[in-house]
Amino acid sequence: MSLRQPSINDTAFGSITVEQEEYRHDIFITLNGKIKKRKKKLSKEIYGTSHTISLPEVQHIFEEGTEGILIGSGQYGVAALSDEAAGYLLEKKCQVIVLPTPEAILKWQGLEGKWIGLFHIAC
Repeated sequence: MSLRQPSINDTAFGSITVEQEEYRHDIFITLNGKIKKRKKKLSKEIYGTSHTISLPEVQHIFEEGTEGILIGSGQYGVAALSDEAAGYLLEKKCQVIVLPTPEAILKWQGLEGKWIGLFHIAC
C-alpha cells in the first residue's frame, strides 16, 4: 500500500517548501504525511552537531511498518547517518537513501511505499 505523501516544492539554503508552505528549519515527514520539526538536539547532545544523525534521533522518527527513510543531507550533502543509526535501520529491514537535499526532494516525488523523509536544509 502506498500512502499519499506531501509534495515538496523547493529547497534553498535555509528553507524547504512543502505543499506551498515554506519551513525555515529542518523537517521530517511521518508515514501519514505529517510535517514535523526535526529534533536536532537528539544528535547534537551526542555529536555536538546535527550533521551526524544519531541513533536516538532515528529512533524518534522511525515508525513500525516503515519501508524506507529518505535523508536529505543538506544543500551540499554534509549531514550523514551515524553507524549506530544505520545499524538500527538495517535491523528493522528499513531501506535508507541519503542524498543532498535538492536531489532528495526529486527522489521523494517518485517514491512508492511507506517512506519517512528527514530533510536538513543548510550545509
